[in-house]
Amino acid sequence: MRKDVLEKLQNLTLLYAEDEIGIRENIADSLRYYVKEVYEANDGEEGYKLYLEKNPDIILSDIRMPNVNGIEFIKKVRQTDKNIPVVMITAHTDKEYLLDAVELHMEKYIVKPLDLDELFESLNNCVNMLDSNKKVILKVDKDYVYDYDLKELKYKDESIILNKKEMTFLEVLISNQSRVVNYEEFQDKVWGDDVMTDSALRSLVRNLRKKLPTDMIFNLSGVGYRFV
Repeated sequence: MRKDVLEKLQNLTLLYAEDEIGIRENIADSLRYYVKEVYEANDGEEGYKLYLEKNPDIILSDIRMPNVNGIEFIKKVRQTDKNIPVVMITAHTDKEYLLDAVELHMEKYIVKPLDLDELFESLNNCVNMLDSNKKVILKVDKDYVYDYDLKELKYKDESIILNKKEMTFLEVLISNQSRVVNYEEFQDKVWGDDVMTDSALRSLVRNLRKKLPTDMIFNLSGVGYRFV
């Protein structure tokens, strides 16, 4: 793996969902030498909770798991996040699942038993995908460009200064430009363990609107926010 890719991996977090404890622990221990953090999940249900809590950069998931399988897990993730790179682990007997996975935009499928060289090749693809997603042109107004790497919003090449919560709120909208983001998602993604009150949310949006050269944040009363 190239040196620049290894350096980028050191700043990334990975969520690994696998119900076979021995396999998961061995792979997770190997991955910890290369990535910033590995979050381990026993199944898709726990994986989704960790995804909401930890906001990982990459997801590695087995297909066959109890409670919630890998396909259902990633379907839930894709409802709110179209961009996170996903590597799916399959067995030869999992072919019937793959048709369901076509629309989930996986970065790679790896067939068990896991080969570390193939896994790291997949992580290399994930890094390249993340690099390509760093700068996003907003659909609502192409004069806006957001750089995920620099955490910088520009309008016609002029930087707009945002505080941390404003930036995170905007990132959630940018990641979901084609739909309304509901209040529960803002609680999870922006406020986290803190309580999001109605007044705090309205205050954040009001201050953010003042900083934006154009009015592009729409509120659907009782539901959430989206770009106009």
